Amino acid sequence: MSILRTVPIGGEDLTRYVGPPRLLRATGAEPFDTAASGVDVVEFPEPGEVVWCDDGGVTCRRWNWRQGRRTQLRDDTTSALFILDALVPMADDALRAATDVLAANVARFGADVRTARRLINADAGGPTQSAHP
Repeated sequence: MSILRTVPIGGEDLTRYVGPPRLLRATGAEPFDTAASGVDVVEFPEPGEVVWCDDGGVTCRRWNWRQGRRTQLRDDTTSALFILDALVPMADDALRAATDVLAANVARFGADVRTARRLINADAGGPTQSAHP
């Protein structure tokens, strides 16, 4: 079993973001564009639900199990953001290993592919970042 199967992961088109991505507890007023029965709809998260969002609304709900349509990856995506959510008992080393697997697979798209990583860890006092060719 691939380690990526054990980590909630979401891919987002970064060029479609409005402002920076952030993780927060929803008020319930943030729009989430999705589809239901093949029809575009706007939903709103439950108050207190943990969501990824930007200034345009919710981009992802339920720890990367529900992706929004506005920022979804498309054939013409050139700048992608992958969010890997890990909660206890997954250790940071296992999360880094999953990120390595993802980066190696994305790199197969071509020699011009560049990746950067940021680990946001409450225990470390904030994000750490590294870039990879």
